[in-house]
Amino acid sequence: MAQVKVYGRRDVWAGRQREVSDLLQECLVSAWGLPEDKRFHRFLLLDPDDFVCPQRSERYLIVEVVCFTGRSDHAKRALIRELYARWPHDPEDIELTIIEMPQVNWGIRGVPADELSLPYQVEV
Repeated sequence: MAQVKVYGRRDVWAGRQREVSDLLQECLVSAWGLPEDKRFHRFLLLDPDDFVCPQRSERYLIVEVVCFTGRSDHAKRALIRELYARWPHDPEDIELTIIEMPQVNWGIRGVPADELSLPYQVEV
């Protein structure tokens, strides 16, 4: 399981959410083997005054991937490298944070996630 939050400027990224979502999903599928149809992406687009980052360009995005604990350091590095390899803009314009949570901390389909049978590997 991975949920993605993307923060950026509304005046730059509004209308381009699918483009960014597709890129992020391709990276998650490639690096972590997530199923292509497991896409949980949220875009939090802000006015310029609400997204203050003076050392970055107007295209700057912050990406947070919240996921189950269990991915190796190698897998996390692979996701980071995959994103930067596919990112079509200046690498200064995107930052990725991976936030891990134990499965027992997630409620999915009425049960704690550690009681679910998943169709994909978390320990990669």
